[in-house]
Amino acid sequence: MSSTDLPAPGDTPLSATDAVAGAPRAPRRARGQLRVEALLAAAAEVFAVKGFDAATMTEIAAQSESSIGSLYQFFRTKEAVAEALVREQMDALWLRLDSLVERAAVLTTSGLGHALAVCFIEFRADHPSFATLVERPGPPSPLVVGVRRKVRERVEAILASHAPHVERKTLRAMAPVVQHVMKSAVQLRGDLEGAELKAAARELDTMLVGYLVARLQAGPGR
Repeated sequence: MSSTDLPAPGDTPLSATDAVAGAPRAPRRARGQLRVEALLAAAAEVFAVKGFDAATMTEIAAQSESSIGSLYQFFRTKEAVAEALVREQMDALWLRLDSLVERAAVLTTSGLGHALAVCFIEFRADHPSFATLVERPGPPSPLVVGVRRKVRERVEAILASHAPHVERKTLRAMAPVVQHVMKSAVQLRGDLEGAELKAAARELDTMLVGYLVARLQAGPGR
């Protein structure tokens, strides 16, 4: 190990358990937390540009202007970096969805449909590396499976807040449908642009609103 790979004063070295499991080491001091945040921000940029498979730990360290030893001090593997980043980004998505749960009761059905249609678009615009990490080819990781399930649960909660009179089993069946329409709005952004994108986005918005009105059996003015 070179001098550049030695832990900085005030940092706690990677434990043997974490080294075996590949889990990120929980920093015990403010300096360590700031370093982890910088490493994850750099990883987000690298993953967004290169994708998960092509990205390297060396590139992540260089992007954060840290030594490779500093990166390994907190994250033993690239998979551990990606998992920590996904967890951080999911916290941001939960805030968006939980805000919709609170607002859904007072939104019109058309307003709710529009808010759902743009939710993923806005989130992924803020976190471009997210899709490259959760939609990689091959079987999804347990973390990704859990993320998708929790998104469905929050969509169900949003629908329940808006239409508490509808049976829960109906809302539970609707949730994955709404979830995939929300994802398709993101895909439109990747396939189209300009006037063509605006026209298609309006059609998707109309489709989602129509579906919500029909299934939630909203009353007048809703």
